[in-house]
Amino acid sequence: MDVAVRASAAAATAEDAGHGRATARRRPRVGVVKFASCDGCQLTILDVEDHLLEIAERFDIVEFAEATSRRSSGPFDVLLVEGSISTPEQAVEIARLRAEAKLLVVIGACATAGGIQALRTAAEHEAFRAAVYPVPAYVDSLATARPVADFVQVDAELRGCPISPEQLVELLVSLTTGRRPQLPDQAVCLECKRRGIPCVVVARGLPCLGPVTRTGCGAICPAFGRGCYGCFGPRENANTAGYAQALVTGDAAAGADGRGRDPVDVGRLFAGFTGATQPFRSVTDSLAGRPPVTLRPTLASPPETLRAGPPTWGPAPSAPEAPSAAAAKEAPDGPRQ
Repeated sequence: MDVAVRASAAAATAEDAGHGRATARRRPRVGVVKFASCDGCQLTILDVEDHLLEIAERFDIVEFAEATSRRSSGPFDVLLVEGSISTPEQAVEIARLRAEAKLLVVIGACATAGGIQALRTAAEHEAFRAAVYPVPAYVDSLATARPVADFVQVDAELRGCPISPEQLVELLVSLTTGRRPQLPDQAVCLECKRRGIPCVVVARGLPCLGPVTRTGCGAICPAFGRGCYGCFGPRENANTAGYAQALVTGDAAAGADGRGRDPVDVGRLFAGFTGATQPFRSVTDSLAGRPPVTLRPTLASPPETLRAGPPTWGPAPSAPEAPSAAAAKEAPDGPRQ
């Protein structure tokens, strides 16, 4: 059964077994939760200001920590999930939430593709952890950050970094009417044509992921004279390898000298918000687009935090002594630094 039809059925009228008549339709219980992410997709939900009152009338939002103190652990008719799964605790929690949700919809590049954090590989796990955290042993994380679909069954997805407000409204409308959501799977290039936006590859020679990226953003970056960054991920059957080769040879978006582009630079072009998806990552890996810099641990806190066991803190530093009267007389503008 289609996802929208199942959502409509979840909130449909129920037959009163004792009297044989329909009871009142109840509003679907909706939850919004997050894992490893920046909260940007949740903020997009709050940004659909023209529709918030209508959404509140048709849905019973029982869990949305970004917007309300009302909390619920389930059950949910519809659960919107933002963020990638990056810790063992999150892996357990998403399995619990899946059991509590009739429909689970992942929203944003982190939940659908792993996001920026998924660019890290398992081999780099310890190096990254040591470089970022003063006491790496205190941080319990998975070797790789992965999309939600790698752990539980997903019923629908909204792509983007962040998601499109229009696609969010379209999904919610479809859930209440029982029809299939109209979510496009066309290239960003088609959106540029519709809006009359000059092609940045042809007109300006800029590298652009538009030919291999799913539309949904409204072609924002090309509209401002920039190449597409691939926020909505690869479109279905995208020929990423062929397009990358065209960038390298100069058949598409040649460099300033009219020649092809550095293969490493082309590889890094695909290592963006959705760079962990197989079509994009395969290009990055094949062209050696991953940064070759070896990470080294850095001290983000006082040395006391590097000791074994819980951090201990020394006494607060004493305030600097005031300059003597003689020194102030010799230097009227204050002591020399």
